[in-house]
Order: sequence, then C-alpha cells, then structure tokens
Amino acid sequence: MDTKDEVSILRARIGELEQRVEHLRVSRRVLMNLLEKVEREKVALVHHLEKENVRLQRDNKRFAKWIFSKNREIVELQEKMESTSQKA
Repeated sequence: MDTKDEVSILRARIGELEQRVEHLRVSRRVLMNLLEKVEREKVALVHHLEKENVRLQRDNKRFAKWIFSKNREIVELQEKMESTSQKA
C-alpha cells in the first residue's frame, strides 16, 4: 500500500470517527433534554403531592374535630338519659 492510499484510508476513518462523535453529541443533547424534562416533571409531581398532603391533613383534622364533637354530644345525651332515668 502506498502513502496516498494510506492517507485516503486514514482520512475516511477520521471522517467516520467525526460522524460518530457528532452523533454522540446529538444523543447526549437529547438525553440531557429528556433528563431535564423528567426532573421538571418530578419537581411538579412532588409539589402537587405536597399540596395534596397538606389538604388531606387539613381535612383529616377537620373530620377528627367533627367526630370528637359528635362524641361529646353522644356522651352528654347519654348522661342526660341516665340522669332522667335515675330521677324517674
């Protein structure tokens, strides 16, 4: 093989390698964009879940207070019934 053929082969190889490098760069950009999108979606989901958690805790506290007040009413009514039945 003479030097012209060798140079030609090496230039072709360099061209192939440059194309592969360019494809890798494009792939990296695509992957980074996907990663950023997934990260944004994750942050949005966590924010949504935190808000939902606060709402559920608030509703749970409200429901617990309501149950406690109904329990208190039941106990008061039972005490009244007992005191009424003891008087009779």
